[in-house]
Amino acid sequence: MNLPHTSAAAARLDIAEATGSTNADLLADASDAAAFPHFSVRVTDDQRAGRGRLDREWTAPAGSAVAVSVLLRDLEIAPDQRGWIPLAAGAAMAEAVAAQLPDARVGVKWPNDVLVDGQKICGILAEAAGTGVIVIGAGVNTEMTAEQLPVPTATSFRLRGVTCDVDLLLAGYLARLDAHLTDLAEHGTAIASGLRRAVSARCLTIGQPVTAHLPGGGELRGEAVRLAADGQLVLQTEDGEASVAAGDIVHLRPAS
Repeated sequence: MNLPHTSAAAARLDIAEATGSTNADLLADASDAAAFPHFSVRVTDDQRAGRGRLDREWTAPAGSAVAVSVLLRDLEIAPDQRGWIPLAAGAAMAEAVAAQLPDARVGVKWPNDVLVDGQKICGILAEAAGTGVIVIGAGVNTEMTAEQLPVPTATSFRLRGVTCDVDLLLAGYLARLDAHLTDLAEHGTAIASGLRRAVSARCLTIGQPVTAHLPGGGELRGEAVRLAADGQLVLQTEDGEASVAAGDIVHLRPAS
């Protein structure tokens, strides 16, 4: 891959011909702060042992998807607002995808699955590595055919009839992610903050009846009404409001 725009947006860019996991690579390198500074980036179009949320396997045929991971260091973000970091990544990727699919409805299913007209084109996973280090990984379906997609509710740029400009996609994602994180550090997540407005505008889950499948095995059902100050999803259930910190969200009607 030739990625000059992406290289300009990253503090360090490593392009792997193939790797097990770009997240695992950066997590392993995170202890070397001099060589791998804040906003170091690793990219491949042949990831062979990727993982999604809840430790699910994420694999794709070589050349059919792009995996990108970003190393974040020493963010000056209050601990109770760090839940917004993966939300910022989801919004940033949705904005970058939308720039190349201007006629589609591109948004985020909470917390950070990027959807195009209701179908998933990108998943995001944030992982911590020691004190002050976070790695955010994203996998974008670029050239996947219908036969290669993991589920029928997924899509790709190819299936949308668009050849993805991977360099501009990644450069746009990195620029927007940097801007959102800077806004979070400087202004927090007050109702009128730039990040909170950006995430809320892209969040397709707000206003939806949903089922939240929780990590412990339980579930909640209700209408998603807003994002809490810490980034949790607030549901209006039969028993009152309840907040979801983590889990699988199922939209009970198509996002519109």
